[in-house]
Amino acid sequence: MPTMTGGQALVQQLRLEGVDLIFGLPGVQMDWAYDALYDAREYMQVLHTRHEQATAYMADGYARSSGRVGVCMVVPGPGVLNTTAALSTAYACSSPVLCITGQIPSFQIGKGRGLLHEIPNQRTAMASVTKWSGIAMTPAEVPGLVHEAFQRLRSGRPRPVEIEVPLDVFQAKGDVDFLAPAEGPRGSAGDLDILEQAAVALGRAERPLLVVGGGLLSSGAWVELQQLAEMLEAPVIMSQNGRGAISDRHYLAQVPPAAVSLVPASDVVMAIGTRYLQPSLAPWRVKPGQTFIQLDIDPEEIGRNQQPDIGIEADAKAALAELLKRVPRHNRKRSSRKEELDALKADYSTFFANEGHRAPLALAVRAALPDDGILVGEMTQVAYWCNTGAFPIYQPRGYITPGYQGTLGFGFATALGVKVANPNRAVVSINGDGGFMFTVQELSTMAKHNIPLVAVVFNDNAFGNVKRIQQVSFAGRNIAVDLHNPDFLKLADAFGVQGMRAGSPQELTASISQALSDNKPTLIEVPVQPMPPLPYDTNTWTMLR
Repeated sequence: MPTMTGGQALVQQLRLEGVDLIFGLPGVQMDWAYDALYDAREYMQVLHTRHEQATAYMADGYARSSGRVGVCMVVPGPGVLNTTAALSTAYACSSPVLCITGQIPSFQIGKGRGLLHEIPNQRTAMASVTKWSGIAMTPAEVPGLVHEAFQRLRSGRPRPVEIEVPLDVFQAKGDVDFLAPAEGPRGSAGDLDILEQAAVALGRAERPLLVVGGGLLSSGAWVELQQLAEMLEAPVIMSQNGRGAISDRHYLAQVPPAAVSLVPASDVVMAIGTRYLQPSLAPWRVKPGQTFIQLDIDPEEIGRNQQPDIGIEADAKAALAELLKRVPRHNRKRSSRKEELDALKADYSTFFANEGHRAPLALAVRAALPDDGILVGEMTQVAYWCNTGAFPIYQPRGYITPGYQGTLGFGFATALGVKVANPNRAVVSINGDGGFMFTVQELSTMAKHNIPLVAVVFNDNAFGNVKRIQQVSFAGRNIAVDLHNPDFLKLADAFGVQGMRAGSPQELTASISQALSDNKPTLIEVPVQPMPPLPYDTNTWTMLR
């Protein structure tokens, strides 16, 4: 049983858990942890940012695009509070992020004396953006704390967890016993009797439909999904966070707005790893006489938005594998739906392509992005167009969004983490000028660590979404929406990254292609005009034709 500091114990247990990269910012409560990281630098990289929010955004991007745990490490108080916008996004999108933070000295916690970075009830403050938190009060407790965090991260629904280690515990020495790396429980297929009910319903269905979300990608169940969809001849609707679960080149892959016609025409609808919010609110939702099946690893999600006829609490990969064994015993013969579904895809593709403002820019990005490339969206108009499914995605984990949290400013820093996790895949971040400036200082991080991300900024010199709403709904009473932006080419040069300006969709394709070929950190500005309202209802996926 070796004797070491709490900081050394932290680093060693992280290594045992398979961590080789930490996104972090140092500070006084973390000094002994960072000193231990110095000794471990041959096998543990520290990628430091310019703001704590970026450590957690990058950890989220790293986690969601790779399936591995993303780790961030920050000081307590204002430091950890700065991570909460990113952690709320990771929480909304079921992302396995470990946030490590310091604390004031253990014997001072709760006394409210006003020590540096002290806030009352720090773990309570973090409860809204994490599924679990813990604290170590001695060096000997540190390995167990880390181990428990990884058990939580690798079991059940993946969501952020937080661990705290006080300053004096990082510094103190003690006898430490390490633990074998945590292994989450083997994915459960759920109740076999209930799965048999689902297999019967799916097999006997004339026109089954599958609706999938990010939970399917979290479980790595895309192969099983495609096999089941092909077995059933069932179209697949993918939510924003489920994009890429089946390639958009497959005729069964359908855009979310296609649910408007597919749901009413289906006799069995199965939702997998999705909250199923929009379809539950729409006038075309599942009605009596149709069978609704919901499969989710989180029992609280089953029936939250639509009460299922058959509810399955299970890991998606394990449950779909079991269904693949059971459905053939009940599966009816169906006529091919390829012609019907190809026509439906073509109809929506034509509709999307004819949108004259966002579509040309989005399709210009698609033209330059390889099939296995990753697009990271933002709260910006071009990304809203992509969210409809109009931007084709060909591989799992190929599209990253802020999900229902809608976190303005999420995109650029998150995309940096995506690129770090995927050095051999092209990564493009699309941003509005408003959101991009939330984390503009991370151009320094991109340059310092030579992260060859391509960051595109659509610049209308405004918080364009809000400005349009004020113009349309409030008679043009614009307030707090016009922006004073820097010269983005000069800004790129000042930070030491490659800068480009694209004045047309054709120039945007050429610029992205050049940047990907150069494999350099790149910022591309695209001046744009104000855009009209979107041609679809974001609440119900209904197209306004």
